[in-house]
Amino acid sequence: MSSPLPLISGLSDLAGRYDAVLSDVWGVIHNGVSAFPEAIEALVNYRRAGGTVVLITNAPRPSPPIIAMLDRLNVPREAYDGIVSSGDATRTMISKYRGRAIHHVGPATEDDALYDGFDLRRTGPEEAEVVVVTDLDTDNDTPEMYRERAKFWLSRKLPMICANPDRVVEHGDQIIYCGGALGDLYAAMGGMVLMAGKPYQPIYEEAFRLAELAAGKGLDKSRVLAIGDSVRTDATGAAQFGIDLLFITGSIHAAELDAFGKPDPQAIADLIEPSRARVAGFLPRLAWTS
Repeated sequence: MSSPLPLISGLSDLAGRYDAVLSDVWGVIHNGVSAFPEAIEALVNYRRAGGTVVLITNAPRPSPPIIAMLDRLNVPREAYDGIVSSGDATRTMISKYRGRAIHHVGPATEDDALYDGFDLRRTGPEEAEVVVVTDLDTDNDTPEMYRERAKFWLSRKLPMICANPDRVVEHGDQIIYCGGALGDLYAAMGGMVLMAGKPYQPIYEEAFRLAELAAGKGLDKSRVLAIGDSVRTDATGAAQFGIDLLFITGSIHAAELDAFGKPDPQAIADLIEPSRARVAGFLPRLAWTS
């Protein structure tokens, strides 16, 4: 059994130990419908105290549309220095199919920016050379609904590029499936699945580069803090990259951890323990102080 996690009152308790923060977006700063004012306050205060903030998200779009979404949700640009998305990292994978046929799975037009400049042809799976998954087609879908389609992809030995490794995400008061859940299904069926977002290294390397650029100096990983709400992506990614983690319990794990009731620090530690993350503390929602 792992040791209970340290109890903290907010990011202010940790701020002096870290020169930079790599913060998750969906589930930490907003829930897809509205932003969390306390989280915004925490990041703004941290930057005012001299810290650097880079947002790191598994959103399957390049960063400019993510910034536009944050603007619409009234997340001030004062809250962050830069942003890197899974879409940014995924474009490198997609670029090898320039001018060729792909089969897109996900919202019909929402993720168009992912393909800008590649002169790709979107086709059915009968013609495609690769399946690119941004998310499930609708918020009501489950991965199991795609099993028959996935059998056909597998029969053609189509690789899958999954632009969003998240399995689930908080959307308002609902938990919905994401592209990573479909990637898991296809991998379990024997398909080849490629991902570049969290917890994989390319997105962390780019976020770290942006943090050093914004800070105007080299950074020591021991003084960089990840903030996130997912064990699979945020905790595992932080552990593999060698940085500490502030874990947000009140999002996708809220119900199982009783995040807004009487959370058990030992239960939280046990949930995170398989990731081997070094946890600096936990909060139900990101805040400067409680």
